Formats: sequence, structure tokens, C-alpha cells
Amino acid sequence: YSCSDCGKCFKTSTELKVHQRTHTGEKPYYCSDCGKCFKTYSQLKVHQRTHTGEKPFFCSDCGISFSQLSNLKSHERIHTGEKPYSCSDCGKCFKTLYELKVHQRTHTGEKPFFCSDCGVSFSHLGTLKTHQLIHTGEKAYVCSDCGKRFKTSTELKVHQKTHTGEKPYVCSDCGKCFKTSTELKVHQRTHRGEKPYYCSDCGTSFSKFSHLKTHERIHTGDKPFFCSDCGASFSRLGTLKTHQLIHTGAKPYSCSDCGKCFKKSNELKVHQRTHTGEKPFFCADCGTCFSQLSHLKSHERIHTGEKPFSCSDCGKCFTTSTHLKVHQRTHTGEKPYYCSDCGKKFKTSNELKIHQRTHTGEKPFFCSDCGASFSHLGTLKTHQLIHTGEKPYVCSDCGKRFKTSTQLKVHQMTHTGEKPYVCSDCGKCFKTSTELKVHQRTHTGEKPYYCSDCGTSFSKFSHLKTHERIHTGEKPYSCSDCGASFSRLGTLKTHQRIHTGEKPYVCSDCGKRFKTSTQLKVHQRTHTGEKPFLCPDCGTSFSQLFNLKSHERIHTGEKPYSCSDLGKCFKTSNELKVHQRTHTVEKPFLLF
Repeated sequence: YSCSDCGKCFKTSTELKVHQRTHTGEKPYYCSDCGKCFKTYSQLKVHQRTHTGEKPFFCSDCGISFSQLSNLKSHERIHTGEKPYSCSDCGKCFKTLYELKVHQRTHTGEKPFFCSDCGVSFSHLGTLKTHQLIHTGEKAYVCSDCGKRFKTSTELKVHQKTHTGEKPYVCSDCGKCFKTSTELKVHQRTHRGEKPYYCSDCGTSFSKFSHLKTHERIHTGDKPFFCSDCGASFSRLGTLKTHQLIHTGAKPYSCSDCGKCFKKSNELKVHQRTHTGEKPFFCADCGTCFSQLSHLKSHERIHTGEKPFSCSDCGKCFTTSTHLKVHQRTHTGEKPYYCSDCGKKFKTSNELKIHQRTHTGEKPFFCSDCGASFSHLGTLKTHQLIHTGEKPYVCSDCGKRFKTSTQLKVHQMTHTGEKPYVCSDCGKCFKTSTELKVHQRTHTGEKPYYCSDCGTSFSKFSHLKTHERIHTGEKPYSCSDCGASFSRLGTLKTHQRIHTGEKPYVCSDCGKRFKTSTQLKVHQRTHTGEKPFLCPDCGTSFSQLFNLKSHERIHTGEKPYSCSDLGKCFKTSNELKVHQRTHTVEKPFLLF
């Protein structure tokens, strides 16, 4: 029996009659309950079971009942594992013919289901129906526990597991449990290393389709997620949500141990490891463990020597992007972190935190040997070397040892002559950025360190500490030869040369030797004729500041030196000494 419309052939006239109804649209069998029409009597019978609730087909393995025999057959394949329908293109097997048909559309590209609102096409009817809810806004499925609404029954079922805690899908490799079979499938790829989704632009592969889609935006530049507050756009919805917390200030994730709050759940997880001590990431080379994967990756570059982040301005390379960002601020001058107490700016948040301790007086790092406290961990570690005497950093040129790598680097510049830090005002060069900063205060006049006793200000912190000894009377530096004590280390060293007779500073012009570099500088002016100190009243110049001060008293009439015997006053201490010999009858100069 052949169909006159399409030529299709059938074994019986009954089969032909049923088929012809697909051309005529005839549906002669009506449901008395709902009025729905069907082409065949058997279709009507199956449908009526939706009203009666009848499920006459039972599974002999688990007892589940079904309204249709075909549904039972498909179900039994769960127990047998049978997948009789195979794809001729890729060989993949399926339990039902319908699953095979849907799969084959991935090869043919067929998308027969169209959205009447926006024209988007889909390969699966269910996907179209879910999509159409975007236009209608309908969320027909309601959670009975919290009232939250969902577009699909599947979304509702997954959500309800958050209330029940149910995770019925178990990984056979590691025992981890999941709410949905899809989550389990994606997880199992971490064991198999399977990454089935490939980027057509660069070939990078991904274990999740969503990761591929996000990655492709790198190539397209697409940023479909916009912030309604500031208009910033993002390639990921998660990044947008995190960004929006900047505007709201919300930190929804709180630590149950200390109450600290975080913007992201991942930040909370990392933080909780500070309480548990968990360090799940291990270095395969040295066995060091880390609490964060990013820290492990950075550490591994110590072994590989890799520095993948390079500065576009000077070409310097770094092991982490964070180090590069901080370095780039030396070119841009950017200091994004502000102190709310004094307004001072800093390049990094860590520098700001350390600075703020100068206002709060906080010194959280304690020495276990002597109890001294410090505001900076690095300062504590350097201090502890006083107790151990350890100097682990050795100069390869002269063998001199140092407590810190910074001290070694500065020392090595004495061999190389390198002075990389240049003053933009006068061109003078320095070995360290700290020396440059201190020097620049001579141009700006800045003196940020104040004496709490007399209000005198200083450009260097060390000068303040030395000055404070005037008030305290402290003289911590003692001479081992005669017991004399001094408030400055430099003064002690100069004094010790009285005992040793050492004169380390030599004049290159005449060979004369001096105890201090200052004495040498003054002496060299006798050769150069330099007189840098000018009198503002008459213009007379002097080679020494002391001589200028004495000269200025001619103009001011000041006589600060007085005789204790007669009360007579003199302009200079030398004049006073000569006068005092009239009382002592001292004649120190002999005539030969």
C-alpha cells in the first residue's frame, strides 16, 4: 500500500490510513475530558492515562511504573546500560531514538525551532520553550520553602536541593557529591583531563562550554554586561556582580571564625585557610606548600626563572603581574593609596598600612629574645639578626657579609659605581631611592620629623633621634680606651682616632692627612681657593662657616664669649683664650 501524496509504502491498509492523516491533518479521536484530538486510537488511550493516573507498565528491577510501554523500555536501559542508538558520524550511543535525533543536529547544524519574538533558532524544543520565558518573564515554578520563582522545573529541583542539602550524584573517583548530573559530568573531566570545547581562534581547550564562551570574548572584545551605576562594561557576569559591590559596599560573605567579611566567596575560602592552616597547593620541586594557587604559580617561577611580565617602558621583567603594576607606578608616578590622617600617598596598600602605624603607634611584631616590638615584619627579621649574629648575604667581590639583601645591593654599588637614582632638580645621583628622597628635601625644604620637646624639625629621622639625646642626655656610644661617651656614633669614631693616631683622609694635592672628611674638605679649599661662605652685609667670602660666623659679629657687634674673672666680652673664643692668659700669666709660645 503506497501513499499517493508522498509515495511512502506500508504493509497494511490501516497503516496507510493512519499515515494519510499526516497529509490531511485529520484527528478523529477526541478526549472526552479535555477535548484534545489524536490521529490514532492508541494515542488517545495513552493520553487518557494523564487524566486517570493509570501507569500499567512496571519496571521489574526498581518497581517504578509508567503510562507508556516505550517509556518503560527507555527506563530499563538505565539498569542494563544499553544504548542501542548510535550516531553514524561520531559513533556516540544513546538510550532513545529521540536523544540520537537531537544529537545529530550538532553535526548537521539543524535548528528547526524558531522564536517568534526575536527569530533565534534552537536545535531542541525544550531549549526554545525556556528561551521564550525571557520574553514573557514568566516564572511558573515556585519554591514551597522560600517562595523563589523559576522558569523551569529543572531549575526549581536544583534549587530545592539547597534546602534539603541533597547531592545525589557521586563521583566514583574521589567521592565528591553534586546536585545535578551535569555538575558531576563537568567535575569528572578534572580526573580525565577532558577538555572537549575548543576555541576556533587560538585552539585553547576548555572543560566547560561556558568557559569557552567567556574566553571567546577576548578575541571579539565583547563586553555584554554593563554596570547601571557607572556604565563600566565587563565580559563576565560574575565580574560585573563583584564590581557592583564597589558601589553598594556590600560584603556578603562572612568568616564564622573571626567575623571578617568579603565581597567574594572565593576570597572567604582563601581567608578561612588562615584559621585552618590548610595549604593544599604543593611545589613539585621543593615541597613548599601554599594556601593559594596563585602563590604556588609565582613560587614555581623561582625554580624556572620565568619572568613573564615585562614593563613596556623600560623592559624590566617580573614574576607576577602585581609586581609589574607596582613597578609601572615608578614611571607614571601614580600613588593611589591615601592616608586619611595626613594625606600622604603611597604606591601600594601595604606601604599605606605600614605608614598608618606611625599614626596609631601599632607595633604588632615582637622579638621573642628581647621583647622589642616593631611596626614592620621586615624590621623585626633584621633586628633578630642582632641576636643570632647571622650575616647570610655575601659580596662576591670582596667577601664582606651583610644582614640583609638590601644592604648587600647597596654595598655592591661601591664596586660597580652604579648610582641609578637621579635628582631631577640638580642632577645629583644616588645609590638608593631613600638617599634620593632625603636629598630632595634640600630642594623642597621639607622637614617632616619634629622634636616633641622643642619643636625643632629635621629632614632625616636619624637626625631627630640624635637631637633628642640633647634633651635626654643620653650618650650611648662609649670609647673602649678611655671611657668617654658620645651621643653620636660618628663622633665616637672620630674620637677613637686620637688613640689610634689614624688619619684616613688624604689630600691628593699635598699628601697631608686628616682625621675627618670635613677637615679634608676645609683643607682642600686652601688649594682650590674656594670660599663658599659669603657675608650678606659686605660680600666678604670665607672658606669655613665658622670664620663667616665670627666675621658677622663685626656687623652685629655681638660678643658672646665673656671672661669669668672680669666679665669682659669677646667676639671669638680664641680672643677670650688670649685674654685669659693675662690672668694666668701663661706664655705658651717660646722665642728661640
